[in-house]
Amino acid sequence: MSVSRTFLALAVLSSLLFSCARRNKTKSTAVVESVPATSTPTVSTGVSAARARDLTDVMTEELQLRPDQQVRVRAILSATVEQVKDAQRKNVNNRTALLTELKRINTSSESQLKAALTPEQFRQYQLKKRSMQEQMRARQTQGQ
Repeated sequence: MSVSRTFLALAVLSSLLFSCARRNKTKSTAVVESVPATSTPTVSTGVSAARARDLTDVMTEELQLRPDQQVRVRAILSATVEQVKDAQRKNVNNRTALLTELKRINTSSESQLKAALTPEQFRQYQLKKRSMQEQMRARQTQGQ
């Protein structure tokens, strides 16, 4: 059961990183920026810094993050995106190695998020992963 949970968590994180779209600009919220607002060009892997920003925005809404937490979460997710891109480049022809590396990245990211969030926020994050994934998909549909 532990292995299936790990793969589920990996799948959710990967899905969030790969399927999110730019946030809806009609909604105005105060966000502390730690990453430049300009969009970073997307590499062939389809992962960009905008995805980390978008996921941070969804997490801010769902988990009611404080401004200092927003900065930390965005930094964690931005680093995660970069690690995923590197893993994809290095393991383009080795799916097993890629999945192993993505699992390691997911574990690291989860532990960093756990440190950045309050225990209650992290519990809510664990419970709402699927819901947040659906929100990201809805945003992607709206953005097209």
